[in-house]
Amino acid sequence: MKFYKPYKKERLMCILCQHYCKIKEGQTGICGVNKNVGDKIECLVYGYPSSINVDPIEKKPLYHFLPGTKAFSFGTVGCNFHCPFCQNWTISQTREVDTSRYFSPELMVQMAIDNDCQSIAYTYNEPTIFYPYARDIALEAKKKGLKNVFVTNGFESSEVIDDMKGIMDAANVDLKSFDAKYYKKELGGDLEKILENLKHFVANKIWTEVTTLVIPTQNDSDEELSNIAGFIANELGTDVPWHITAFHPDYKTRDLPCTSIESLDRAYEIGKKHGLHYVYKGNVAQESPTLCPNCAEVVIERDYFRNTKNYLKGSHCPKCGTAIAGVFDEQ
Repeated sequence: MKFYKPYKKERLMCILCQHYCKIKEGQTGICGVNKNVGDKIECLVYGYPSSINVDPIEKKPLYHFLPGTKAFSFGTVGCNFHCPFCQNWTISQTREVDTSRYFSPELMVQMAIDNDCQSIAYTYNEPTIFYPYARDIALEAKKKGLKNVFVTNGFESSEVIDDMKGIMDAANVDLKSFDAKYYKKELGGDLEKILENLKHFVANKIWTEVTTLVIPTQNDSDEELSNIAGFIANELGTDVPWHITAFHPDYKTRDLPCTSIESLDRAYEIGKKHGLHYVYKGNVAQESPTLCPNCAEVVIERDYFRNTKNYLKGSHCPKCGTAIAGVFDEQ
């Protein structure tokens, strides 16, 4: 499938993300890694991951998708955002591609299998910008019985999200703010497009979890957190998990303090007040169990990614029999 199309004279339109860059020959789009080479747009990072690791699926974070399993995780370089607080800025904000070794889709899938991973996670930088590579890996992974996970800022084109249906099994989507001006000025995105895309993911039956990095003075007011929680509850559904994670100073925001436990506790209570069944505090050394929304029984225990104990009977609470939302082993 081609993720570009002609646009006026001497330009091609990239249709990977909502920027829909109109690129002249010899130039790249905003992401810096998709280039108009004359007759097509070439993904310059295809086959060239910058980071490869085996992670617990909980680290994505995904808490309701194959809990206790391992995800073969990788990213490339480049991004279509310029978040000043990016914790992976050394790869997301560079355009230097290491082409010294080529990793074919088949090799990536074999490496996942060799490392006893049940899924492949497209993560670390923004995977939308290397979707042609991710897609080919994902299709190969499907042949081998592996699942596919997208960890994303949620700025995909509608064409890409439709293409993901039946290919990507789960997504963790960042909802970084509920302030349209902040999204545009500070991050380089569009809040309304991201909200529409979140609904699109859910409509396409891609298991979706949402993450908000809670940044002091930037997005941690009661009003903004309430707007985020309300959107998830009312537009995506109360079964969609919300991960509220702690910020630490990095990249261009080294002058801000770390997120306090009190702020995370406050966000947690806001989420529960809006009726969200599953709210989790992340990036802190606290346990974050999954509780049955009906009887509050602990159905999955977690110890900061190190140990996961799953007490579910299939996908049901062992105490009251309530179905727990998610994708579990038997599915």
